[in-house]
Amino acid sequence: MANQFDESDFVDAEFQAGRSTGYTPPAGGATVAGTAGRPPTREELDQRVAETQQRLGELRDLQERLEQERVALEEARRRRGEYHTGREEMMEHLTRGVGLLEEAEFKARQEAEQLARSLQDLRDHLLKVQSLDDQSWGQETYAVELTRALTTIENARMEWNSARLKWTLLNPTPAVDTSGPIRQPGTLAELSELGLGRLCRLGLGLTWPLALVLLLAAAALVVAWFAR
Repeated sequence: MANQFDESDFVDAEFQAGRSTGYTPPAGGATVAGTAGRPPTREELDQRVAETQQRLGELRDLQERLEQERVALEEARRRRGEYHTGREEMMEHLTRGVGLLEEAEFKARQEAEQLARSLQDLRDHLLKVQSLDDQSWGQETYAVELTRALTTIENARMEWNSARLKWTLLNPTPAVDTSGPIRQPGTLAELSELGLGRLCRLGLGLTWPLALVLLLAAAALVVAWFAR
């Protein structure tokens, strides 16, 4: 009794088709067959060539689409990496910049507050010094008023010196006279202004030790010559 057919059994569709048509493909690879076990005709070969070319065209189109998709994915990956790198870089720079500017702003605010206090103190002392009026001092209160005025002036001087130590812009800079030409000592221009006599005396003063040595050497040679 034959076993019943199981769907899990392997079925060779090509073998079944060959049995139905009476054609068995040769061993060793696929071949182009005609119908009813005969060799393929020219028309069948042309048809198969056309089908193969069409299939190749479809594969080329598929390859181009896949290549375009690959390029798009590569670009998306590059942009994604650029996004992460740029985000981290800007987070680092901006965090550092915010911290530095906050510190600078705090120092500037403190400096502005100190400047405002110094300005107010100078204004107060200016008003006190301006209010001094020695014409209103009486003879009986002259000594007391003078002492009070000197104390006011001394306090103003102390405030002024303190402000000068804090703020360098209060210190006057020495003026530089640039009206006349700057002359360097010992230049040829100065030597050209000297007369011939002064130049000769100057040259003699500079070279007389050498001249004296030469004269002594010549005298020694003369003495040695006559001593023979």
